[in-house]
Amino acid sequence: MSDFPNCPKCNSEYTYEDGSLFVCPECANEWTLELETENSDKKIIKDANGNVLNDGDSVTVIKDLKVKGSSSVLKIGTKVKSIRLVDGDHDIDCKIDGFGAMKLKSEFVKKV
Repeated sequence: MSDFPNCPKCNSEYTYEDGSLFVCPECANEWTLELETENSDKKIIKDANGNVLNDGDSVTVIKDLKVKGSSSVLKIGTKVKSIRLVDGDHDIDCKIDGFGAMKLKSEFVKKV
């Protein structure tokens, strides 16, 4: 038997190590041991590429986004500095030059 932890998603005991990641063959979940030992109560927010986001990170918008209540559009490639992660549907709170305070969904950004 191995000393690998059970999968945090499906509790499978058949996990294996792949480089610095642990992988579950049953549900295809991937995680690191550091993420498992940190606050398990804290929600992990990932960008469009699957990178874990943290407070203070810089991200880039990957798609043109319409700004609600305005006729302007947030263009692809717009850089956003010093994001703050929040709970809710829109999980990134930030300030964007030329637009002001805004909330974004993590699925429409990538980590720089």
